[in-house]
Amino acid sequence: MTSMLISASTACWPGLLLSEVIEIMYDLEFSAVEIDLHEHGGAAKPSELIANLDRATHTLLKGHRLDIVAYSVQLDSTGDQYYADFAEICKLAKLTKVVTLTIPSAELGTPFNEEVEHLRRLVAIAEVEGARVSVKTELGRLSEDPDTLMVLCNNIPGLGITLDPSVFIVGPAKNKSLDKILKFVYHVHLRDTKPDRFQVSVGQGTVDYAKLISQLEREKYDRALSIHIAPMEGLEHRVELRKLRRLLETLL
Repeated sequence: MTSMLISASTACWPGLLLSEVIEIMYDLEFSAVEIDLHEHGGAAKPSELIANLDRATHTLLKGHRLDIVAYSVQLDSTGDQYYADFAEICKLAKLTKVVTLTIPSAELGTPFNEEVEHLRRLVAIAEVEGARVSVKTELGRLSEDPDTLMVLCNNIPGLGITLDPSVFIVGPAKNKSLDKILKFVYHVHLRDTKPDRFQVSVGQGTVDYAKLISQLEREKYDRALSIHIAPMEGLEHRVELRKLRRLLETLL
């Protein structure tokens, strides 16, 4: 019996307040949430949270009965300020009992050594507060290629991956095996995808959820499968989320 959790990301409801998203998720019978701490378009702005960690802790925990499984972190700051801000977010993670912090990797074309240095620094900062840094697989970034991810994770002890299988269905790495990177997976983002479309209605795509879950089980993965579906024209959004939640439940 697997011990994976099913959660949904606040990214499923762009533009809504965190309290509104939590309410909808509770109605949809989710027990866990992943919260986007993004300066633009997230459920909470990192700069506002950092300004008062006590208040931020209260805001993130108050009144809802959902477990927070992870934070997705996108900061606006640069240089040394970025690392100082990230350290504050790690403190907030500890206060709210969240371990996994998903961050974007550098854009394609960034010197590899530069990225290694950057990620190494983030991993060291996170470890102080008992948090773990996880690089999100994304198109147009170094993380769109499983071979690059493997080299990064092998070079930076403690670095993990937030696996979004859609990237490896539509992206340039579509024929590459993911076997070598599965042991590094800290978090998972799910939707349905076709080779020519990043997101389609649940059941219309080619994501093999059963295979993915059994691969993760082999690696003793025991964390969240986080539904990450953006609203789609002509489709009932709540129905899509419920459909994927139920499908995942049958597989667990």
